[in-house]
Amino acid sequence: MPTPILMPALSPTMTEGNLARWLKKEGETVKSGEVIAEIETDKATMEVEAVDEGVLAKILVPAGTEGVKVNTPIALLLGEGEDASALEAPPATAPAAAAAPARGNGEAKPTAPAPAPPAPAPAVAAGAQEGRIFASPLARRMAAQAGLDLRTIKGTGPGGRIVKADIEAALAAQHPVVAPPAAPAVAPAPAPVAPVPAPTPVPVSPPPGVAFDEIPLSNMRKTIARRLAEAKATIPHFYLTIDVGLDALLDLRAKLNARPKVDYKLSVNDFIIKAVALALKKVPDCNASFAGDKILRWRDVDVAVAVAIEGGLITPVVRKADQKTLSVISAEMKDLAARARAGKLKPEEFQGGGFTISNLGMYGIREFAAIINPPQACILAVGAAEKRPVVEGEAIVARTLMTVTLSTDHRVVDGALGAEFLQAFKGLIEDPMGLLV
Repeated sequence: MPTPILMPALSPTMTEGNLARWLKKEGETVKSGEVIAEIETDKATMEVEAVDEGVLAKILVPAGTEGVKVNTPIALLLGEGEDASALEAPPATAPAAAAAPARGNGEAKPTAPAPAPPAPAPAVAAGAQEGRIFASPLARRMAAQAGLDLRTIKGTGPGGRIVKADIEAALAAQHPVVAPPAAPAVAPAPAPVAPVPAPTPVPVSPPPGVAFDEIPLSNMRKTIARRLAEAKATIPHFYLTIDVGLDALLDLRAKLNARPKVDYKLSVNDFIIKAVALALKKVPDCNASFAGDKILRWRDVDVAVAVAIEGGLITPVVRKADQKTLSVISAEMKDLAARARAGKLKPEEFQGGGFTISNLGMYGIREFAAIINPPQACILAVGAAEKRPVVEGEAIVARTLMTVTLSTDHRVVDGALGAEFLQAFKGLIEDPMGLLV
């Protein structure tokens, strides 16, 4: 029986994607781990690797198809010893059709009973089939992150393949949820908390006779619209703005970039990333997320940076930025930004992060307030560096200033805590030698 190739979930939040193109044709041999197709998600174009070996017998979803749901069969693979006649049988994932009564002159005609299905083979662990482990790409990633051995997990997917639900079941078995003790009978039940209704889009009806162009939303723009509408509607935003002096930083940057035999050019944004990371080390309560009845404070300082790309934006993450030098941050950020614009980022390179930086200074924007990127609790909006008059003593002098605005989730970061973070950030920017040690 042919093995169906399913539309993979390339990220935990992915529900559908566009099948951009096939890299294999019908009749070609496919090896395990070989790239067979490209899928467009809401963030990037991802390569899909084959899990099994065989011959790509039939493509069910042609290239260019949009909105393909996760776990939908997109092709059929013939295994060793199978020929094209096996395609006549329904794929392993096709549900058995219910027997419908034949319709005649108003009454049903009896049908012959269906032959009894063969007894199911006993379940075996994934690694028992000739030493090969059959698992979806998402299941493999989840198992690797959780430290699970795939050979000990039974697969419930097609042909015994390990899928996401199997990994979740294994994790639940490792960490069973203990029910809290029952409350006394006399204790009143707490009043239910009404859920926050999702914002409803306002329909737009163009007036008669007004010309317009209709532009379909890309998957990325749909995701941005949904997530940011939810963030603005459900997160209590609180804003703090401060001016930061840049003269000392610009002098240091010029000296570092002018050194002979250096293979990098530091940007102001590189200094900002490093300053944010060190400020989060000093004020770790800002490196956190709201989680219902608790706050999750992240141990690693992972800083996401908003990068504008065609059709929207994406936030690649500089992992453990507090432990990296300015030159390493600069090289890593240039690589991430270049691959983001080319749509070649891996999911783990743009998912996660405990804090986001959004810099519009290069566009001449002096000041703005950014919308928090959930589940994070903070985002720093960075404006342009510009000469401004400053009163020092009895004199007015010109200084290079930059305005930054911190948007916080007030459930996690209140005004005093946010101000403490901004003071730490300001101190590092105005005395940038602290970024080098």
